[in-house]
Amino acid sequence: MKRRWRFWFVLSVLLLTGISPGWAQDTRPNIVMIIADDIGYEDIGVYGNTQVKTPIIDRFAAEGLRFTNFYLTTSSCSPSRCSMISGRYPHNTGAAELHTTLPESITIFPELLKEAGYFTGQAGKWHMGPAPRRGFDVIYDKGPTMGDGGEDSWVPLLEERPKDKPFFLWLASLDAHRPWGTNSFSGTHTPESVQVPPFLADEMPTKTDLARYYDEISRFDFFIGEVEAELDRQGVLENTIILVLSDNGRPFPRSKTRLIDSGIKSPLIVKWPEGISKAGSISESMLSSIDLAPTFLELAGLIPPDSFQGKSFRAVLENPGLPFRKFVFAEHNWHDHEAHARMVRTKNYLYIKNNRPGFSNPGPADSNASEAFADLKRVRDEGSLNPAQADVFAAPRPAEEFYLVEEDEYQILNRATLGDGTGMLDYLRAILEKWSEETDDTVPSDLTEDWYDKETGKALDIERTRGQMPGGPDALTTTNKGPF
Repeated sequence: MKRRWRFWFVLSVLLLTGISPGWAQDTRPNIVMIIADDIGYEDIGVYGNTQVKTPIIDRFAAEGLRFTNFYLTTSSCSPSRCSMISGRYPHNTGAAELHTTLPESITIFPELLKEAGYFTGQAGKWHMGPAPRRGFDVIYDKGPTMGDGGEDSWVPLLEERPKDKPFFLWLASLDAHRPWGTNSFSGTHTPESVQVPPFLADEMPTKTDLARYYDEISRFDFFIGEVEAELDRQGVLENTIILVLSDNGRPFPRSKTRLIDSGIKSPLIVKWPEGISKAGSISESMLSSIDLAPTFLELAGLIPPDSFQGKSFRAVLENPGLPFRKFVFAEHNWHDHEAHARMVRTKNYLYIKNNRPGFSNPGPADSNASEAFADLKRVRDEGSLNPAQADVFAAPRPAEEFYLVEEDEYQILNRATLGDGTGMLDYLRAILEKWSEETDDTVPSDLTEDWYDKETGKALDIERTRGQMPGGPDALTTTNKGPF
């Protein structure tokens, strides 16, 4: 009954907007969303990284629109993707923890596009469970079809699409998720040329680790170019919106699973020859990843449902200088280890409330088994950690963190205990509390416990059971968006 109602709703909207239900001469734009796996905002050339080689993405930015304030709702793979596809915060999806699946009851935007006459296809990493598969006509998510980097089926999917429909494609790489795999770009980046951020150890194993990570980013970049070339060959490039983004920060200590910028800030490049009037535009407007779903529907001429907690930034694509959000929110729940933290960010300030301050947060299990983490442990054992490196091992952690971002690029100086004469700390505390209340967030006492050893990244010899995920009794049905 729910799907039948949705069909007639979509059909009525199309008729009111003058779009033929027969899809004759359909001029609605095609949409291609290309999502990286574990690539940080700071690891793309056009965002200031002079070491990594990303010529295709950099050119997209020069020909399209680059966002400098796009934030994810969590720095964790599957919850981030489930949040994007549903336009909802993780604790409002029923899939707030890593490896949990989106419930059948949650509305997803590809299904609405499909019902409205779009061909919908997915190729590459999935990681959202069985229910969202209903939104796609074709899915290529099996190992042999994906290839080592997850990109092998991107162009074939484009080649086989029906040519009489507009299309939406969710192209998801495995690059640059650990472990580093077979890669024709291996050796593109040399360890000797790598500059190490202050929160990692300036040691050769770490440099080698980063160089191999950059090699996988270059492979991701290459396949974006292959998709563009195929769109051009088919004569549909001009009316196709291509978005390039990531699901969370880099898989290194003090990045992935963190709520500071190295974890939740993502690149977002939009190329749309017919729709972006000024090439090389830069937008400082604050966006959240929950804003993608309503934007895609509005671009397709549809009205986003009330269940989406995000809002469309269609107007920002036309006018990049428009203000959009005053606040963005993010959360950290179980990802290999017990956790519960919440964040609110403005352009200049970042506030985090940690509801499990007794626990350290070095990163996820794959990062804790890395050479970069091994180097940090050696420096720790030598007693030579700087404050940024020591933060990786800190336990207990601060219950509150407060950063002046414009003066603190890596969010190293926690001002929560220094006194704040501006009143901004109290203000953001109140804003975060209001958001938590309005979106029915909770802090269960029986959260999922650690499944991996934080020192080694190895699985613990325990029975793997899940506790209670955050989100109150109305979390799955709330339409509250929280304060903007």
